[in-house]
This record gives sequence, C-alpha cells and structure tokens, in this order.
Amino acid sequence: MSLAERKALCLEMVAAWNRWDLSGIIKHWSPDIVHYSEDTEVSSADMIKLMEAGLKAFPDLQLEVKSIMAEEDRVTLRITVTATHQNEFMGVKPTGQPVSWHLVEELRFADAKVVEHWDVINMRPLLVQLGKLPDVPKVELEASA
Repeated sequence: MSLAERKALCLEMVAAWNRWDLSGIIKHWSPDIVHYSEDTEVSSADMIKLMEAGLKAFPDLQLEVKSIMAEEDRVTLRITVTATHQNEFMGVKPTGQPVSWHLVEELRFADAKVVEHWDVINMRPLLVQLGKLPDVPKVELEASA
C-alpha cells in the first residue's frame, strides 16, 4: 500500500465520521487493532462506545482535516472538530451551543488495515465552551528587541 493510498484511506474514514457512519471507519480496522488514547490502551469495544457517545452528544459532529502526513507505515492527521452540543456530555445538559476542539490521530497500517491507532485530544476548548473550565485569556507575547 502506497503512502498516497494510506492517506486516501484515512480521508475515507474521516468522510465516514462526517456521515456519522461508524461502520465505515471500523471496517478499516484490523481484528487485532490496538487503540491508545493519551497513551492509555483502550479496547475496540470501549473505543466504539466512546465514538457512539460522542455522536450522541454531538449528532452533527464534523471533522475538518487541517493537515495529513504519511511516512513509512503511518499516517498522522491534525483535525478540528465542530459540532452542536445537543445531548448530555460529561454531566453537562445540552446547551444547543456550537462547540469545537482539536485532535491529532496517528494510524499504523499493515496489510491495508489499521493495526494501531493513537489519539491526542485537546478538549480544553470544548470544556471552556461547556462551562466546565474557566476561560483563560491568551497571553500576548512581546517581541524582544
């Protein structure tokens, strides 16, 4: 499988997310895939539950790929997620508010299937938007002379 084919497969999985079609993602997983979220191993069953919970809370969820890179047997995507908070999430009742957050996904392939999956999710913007964390003003950096 070429680098271009791996990237295309990743973009196909993103398109499945954007159609809310989890089976369109899962069909590309190897039966023995290993998932890591923030470096913690997560079973496929638990990963699917997390995905379903995300779609329940944010049923109009959309992923926008900001960048995609492929090297050897891996593809990395930098993604911005946008959605509307329409059902309970982390104890927060639905607000109807538009929200966004960011994530990085790394996928390792073997035999045209994803065999390892890592994600790092920056949920801080989402938690601020839902009122779970205080908003901290951005620090303005002064240019040094």
